[in-house]
Parts: sequence; structure tokens; C-alpha cells
Amino acid sequence: MADVTKVKEVVKESLLGSELPADVQLSAQSRATFEKNAQKDEKSGELFMGEEEFINAIAPEGEDYHKIKREQYAILFRVADRRKTGKINLFDWGTFENLLAKPDAEYEIAFRLFDVEGTGTVKYDDLKKLYEINKGPDSIPFDWNCEWATLYSGGKKRRHDLTYPQFTQMLRGLQGERIRQAFHHFDKDGDGYIDPEEFQRIILETARHKLSDHLLENLHTLCNISAGSKISYANVRAFQNMIREMDLVEMIIRQATMHSKDGKITRTDFLNEAARITRFSLFTPMEADILFHFASLDEPSGRLGLSDFAKVLDASWRNPLYNAFDDATTKVKTTTENVLHSILESVHHFALGSLAGAFGAFMVYPIDLVKTRMQNQRSSRVGEMLYKNSLDCAKKVIRNEGFKGLYSGVLPQLVGVAPEKAIKLTVNDLVRGHFSSPDGKIWIPHEILAGGSAGACQVIFTNPLEIVKIRLQVQGEVAKNVEGAPRRSAMWIVRNLGLVGLYKGASACLLRDVPFSAIYFPTYNHLKRDYFGESQTKKLGILQLLTAGAIAGMPAAYLTTPCDVIKTRLQVEARKGDTSYTSLRHCAQTIWKEEGFRAFFKGGPARILRSSPQFGFTLAAYEVLQNLLPLPGDKKEDKHVGVGALPSGAGLQGQEGPLSYLRSRNALKIILDLDGGFGKVPDREGWRSLPRVMGGGGKLA
Repeated sequence: MADVTKVKEVVKESLLGSELPADVQLSAQSRATFEKNAQKDEKSGELFMGEEEFINAIAPEGEDYHKIKREQYAILFRVADRRKTGKINLFDWGTFENLLAKPDAEYEIAFRLFDVEGTGTVKYDDLKKLYEINKGPDSIPFDWNCEWATLYSGGKKRRHDLTYPQFTQMLRGLQGERIRQAFHHFDKDGDGYIDPEEFQRIILETARHKLSDHLLENLHTLCNISAGSKISYANVRAFQNMIREMDLVEMIIRQATMHSKDGKITRTDFLNEAARITRFSLFTPMEADILFHFASLDEPSGRLGLSDFAKVLDASWRNPLYNAFDDATTKVKTTTENVLHSILESVHHFALGSLAGAFGAFMVYPIDLVKTRMQNQRSSRVGEMLYKNSLDCAKKVIRNEGFKGLYSGVLPQLVGVAPEKAIKLTVNDLVRGHFSSPDGKIWIPHEILAGGSAGACQVIFTNPLEIVKIRLQVQGEVAKNVEGAPRRSAMWIVRNLGLVGLYKGASACLLRDVPFSAIYFPTYNHLKRDYFGESQTKKLGILQLLTAGAIAGMPAAYLTTPCDVIKTRLQVEARKGDTSYTSLRHCAQTIWKEEGFRAFFKGGPARILRSSPQFGFTLAAYEVLQNLLPLPGDKKEDKHVGVGALPSGAGLQGQEGPLSYLRSRNALKIILDLDGGFGKVPDREGWRSLPRVMGGGGKLA
């Protein structure tokens, strides 16, 4: 007997908690939460929480109560109030917090709610009576004396109390039985069909708290998956099976979209992935039809992405109009924080972009110097050809000026590349974001416009630094060929040129940078999306990003070489005997007349060799810096350069919030499977306990 008594005590302690000292039972955070929300009893001076204070503690005001109303969390107060006094002290709160920490807390909470006497079992009559007095006034009838219920509790003559495992298993199948009985209730003629409106009412009463607005608003369309205008029991059961396995459905969809090049899948893709993941065929053709029917209501093409399935699987998904109003309210509350965060984020991205751009420029600067020397040499005069080709130029620079000569003028380049890259990327993303649709799609002419705008804006800052860089790059060869030629510093060149001189060749710079960016950015984005298959569900690796950046830089660099040659000739300081160019047109005409068409593509290969790896190094450095130096306090996100952030709600989101709140919400989902009206009684009494004469807690004092 002693062993039996001990086992009962262990079971009771497991289910009902134990009276442990406060310093053992409560964490510092739990104690702080209690003290923050509790009030002091005027007579005893003891801190306690009533129903309202309990709701404030367990259901923070900032969370989402769209599906389960905040006042319904008062149901859980009946579980925490073990002494049935209407007040929760520190020990009661500690016991409830300890309960929430258990892995099966959701089911234990539901069990304790119906364990009226606190004995560790649920009496069948208590369960039935509590259901009857707490259900909604217009609920579809449910027969607790049905054959299904007797399988768990026994018949009238051999009825037994439900243990915790038995009760939880019964709850697991309760929703399916409610749907079955509701179908029989509406199927008056017994032909196995009901009207769409009747099906909608069944689901609203049995599963409203678990389903998205999109699904609830379109329930009546289920009749469209078959030829008739009514809904069969097979349709209803298939729908119930699908919503019951939503977590598994989501996992299959995520895996299938990851394997898809464009991040979208068909019904066949879903079933094939389900066959790979599950050990046996879990989803019937009708269940797959139902899933794709509701997910494709706004996308009839049959190829669906995560954003389409989110409207079906994510219970927190809401109508965009509701979201717009909700977002506007939130923005009013957090304007200051958002503005400050945006400023810090912009500074952070600018700093990382500057460092990455400087690194990329430094790595390819010798190639840039060779390119400039090649473009500047005149071929119209005998003996003027100093270099045979780019390789010959690099050899002679090292031989005559040393290895340091390859980095002549690198400092202005490093200073200038920071605003250049930051402005170019910012303007491109800004214009792309303006013209992009909510799902990220953009018309090709708008892509070209975005790139061209980025190239135009950067000229304002980079032209002065470009002209200083070029003059520093060519003065090394002048010093070698002209005896006594002075070596000028960057500051001397700036003072000598003046403000107007610093913008010499700006029109040619515009002529080069606008088409370069107009070619580069659209090519880069299309390579990522169309060739490498980047999507909302597929993140590209650094090697793929580098390859896309390098390939996109090749046509952009070579096709704009004539503009770069003209810019270089205009900005370089003319030597004695050289032709001085007066304008962009004069420069182009003179080169054509004196040197021929090939002169416009001088340094083209060097320009490709410079631009392609430069963007590669820049992107690689940017990705590494983002991982090494994240914005403090910011959540880690998978973002790529040139890819805008996804709109809110574009994909499936995980649950967010304090664990105690999530556990409480999940417990309510299980409780509301009995009836969605629990805790929403019109007379505002909330959960109704059994009268004291029946062994219950009765009405609260």
C-alpha cells in the first residue's frame, strides 16, 4: 500500500506541482514579473494578483490577440488559482510558471482546468457539465454520450474517470469528432453532402482560432474543387486532415521550394517531396487539391511560392487592409525608434560599404593604373608608343618605378570609392524599391532606369577624385621620360585645378557611369535570379555572388570603354606636343581622326580585368563584414547586395514572443478545440466553475 500511495503522490505532484521554497521555485525574472503586476492586500500586506493582473502578466499587451482574444487568457487564471480564492500569491504564481516550463505544459493546463477536485483525474460528469455551462450560446450541439466518447470514458454502467494520458488523447481526437457530429447535424437528408455555408459554420466553430483570415474568408469556395455545388464528407475530412498536419505541410513546402529554381512549386512537386520526406504516403490527392485550391486563389497559375502558402498555413496572416491599419497604428507608436534605427542602419551599411569598396579598389588598383596608362598614350606620333600592351605596361612600370609605382594615386581612389559605392548601391535600391511590386518583381526598363540613376548620382562625388587619381597615375611615366618634371601631391592638384577644374570631363564621366550602371545592375540581378536561381527560399553563396558580379561587370566594363577613353583624355594633364581637347565632341572626333576606331577600346581588356574582380572583392568583403560586424541589437538576416528586403508577411514566419506566452496561447488552442466560445460568455463572467456543492470552486469572491 505504501508503494501505491507513493506512486499516487508522485503523479499528483507531477500534475499539480509542489510547494517549493520561493528561492528554488522562482527565477529572478518570474519574481520580477509577479512583483511588477501584483497589488498589495490592505489587511495582510501580502502581494497578490487578481484576474486582471494575471492577464497583464501572462498576456503582454504588445502581442497578437487577433485569433485568441486577450480576455480569454482569464481561463488560465482558474488553473493558477489552486486555492479557489480569486487571488494568486507568489507561491501560486511560481507553481504556474513551473508548470509552463514543462514540455507538455499545454496539455497539463487543459487537464487541470477540468480536474475540478484536483485529484489527478477528470470525472466524465465534470467534463460534460463544464462544457455545457461554458460553451457559446449558439454552438452546434455535441453529444457527449456518443460511441466515440464512451470509448474513452466507458459506458453508463462502467464509466471511469479519465487519467492524464487518457484525457489528453481524447482531446487530440475531439476536434475530428466535433466536425463529424456537426456534419451529421446539417446533413438532414443523409445524402452525405452539405451546403458551403454550413461547412463554413462548422469550421468557424471548431477551428477559427487556428486558421488564417484568408482561409476563413474563402471556406465556401471548397465546393469548387469538384463538379457539384455542395461539399461532401470526404471534402470535410480531407480539409480537417490537412489543417491538422499543417506543421508537416509547411516543412514539405519549405523543402520543395528550396529545390525549385524560382522558389515556386506545383501540386506534383508537393506530392513528390512528401513522398521523399514521409515514410509512407501521408497526403491523399484530395488533400493536396484542397491545399493548392486555397493557396492559389490569388495566383491561378498553379506555381506557388511561400508567400502564397503563408496565407493558408500561417494563422497570424491577415487581410492586407487589416495589416495596413495595424501597421499604421504601430508606426505611430514607434516613429522615434524607427527613425533612429534607420539612421543607425544607414550609417552601418555606409561604413561597411565603404570598407568593402576600399578593399575591392585596393586589390585591383594596379590593373586600373595600367588601364589609365594604356588609354593615355597617343599612337598618332612616331615614338609615342611606350607600351605594346597591358602586360608590357605593367612590366615597365615595375622596372622603372618599382612595385610602389603600381599604387601611384591610390589614396584618392580609396577616399573616393567609399561614397561612390555607398551612393551607387543606395540609389539603385531606392529606385528599384519604388518601381518594384510587393512580390519584388520589376519591369526591365525600370531596372535600367534604377541603374542609370545610380551611375548619375555617383559622378557628383567621384569626378573630382577621379581626375586627381588619373593625374597622379600618369605623372610617374612623365617623370621617367621628361627630365626635371616635378612630382605633385594630391592637394597641389586640387588647389591648382580649383572647383571648376575638378569637374573637368564630368560629362564624359556621366557618359561612362550612367550606361555602366544601367548595364551592370540589371545583368547582375538577372544572373542571380535566372541563372543561379536566387529566390525567397534560396540564398546564394559567396562564390555564386562573386561569379554573378564578375560576369555582369564584363559587358558593362567593355561596352563603356570608349566613354572611359574620352574621359581619361579630357581629365589627364596634356604634355607638350600633345593635342589639347576642348570638349567631349572635339575629343571623340580627334581620336577618331588621328588614331582610328581601335583607339576607343584601348585598355578595354584591362578595364574588364579591373572591374570584374573589383566588384567580386567588394561583394565578398561586404558579405564577410556583415557577418563579422553586425548592427548591435539587430536580428541577423540573410540579405544580399542588390536584393531588397522581402515585404512583411511574404513568407512563413515562426512564432515570436515570450515562451510563457506562447505556451499559454497553445494551451488555449487546445482548450478552444472543445468550443471557441470558452471565455467569451456574453455576461462577461468568463470561465464558469462548477458550484461549490458539486465540488467546484463556485463563483469567485
